[in-house]
Amino acid sequence: MACSGQLHVEVELKSLAEKVWETIRDSTKIFPQALSHDYKSIEVLEGDGKAPGSIRLINYAEGSPIVKVSKERIESVDEAEKIYVYSIFDGDLMKYYKTFIAKINVIPKGESSLVKWSCEFEKASEEIPDPSVIKEFAVKNFVEIDDYLHTKA
Repeated sequence: MACSGQLHVEVELKSLAEKVWETIRDSTKIFPQALSHDYKSIEVLEGDGKAPGSIRLINYAEGSPIVKVSKERIESVDEAEKIYVYSIFDGDLMKYYKTFIAKINVIPKGESSLVKWSCEFEKASEEIPDPSVIKEFAVKNFVEIDDYLHTKA
């Protein structure tokens, strides 16, 4: 009867880990430009939008499943290990999940990279499904960022 769980996924990308990491770290500016079909805007409400404690308001576009708006808090950042942890604490997702914390880890693989995305969640009720649609959305974003990095230069 557990109402909490975890999801994990790994995505191999053609882009260098450093470029993928820079794009994720600068997602406030880049995502609405590069992924405008998924992100209408990302607004920094507190902090600089990159440091732990920063709060961002994300307005999703038509490409986003179930969620049209969310507030995200950056929980921790490890520049050396390329690890970014964030929590969603307000918005549409909170109708389904009491807690939602995600982690992105970008790992160098020679001239390419591996992105590991995981989340921990607590469902608002037992009948709520695992957030697989959010995991699929994250994977789609990473693949599209990879394509963006290869076509923008």
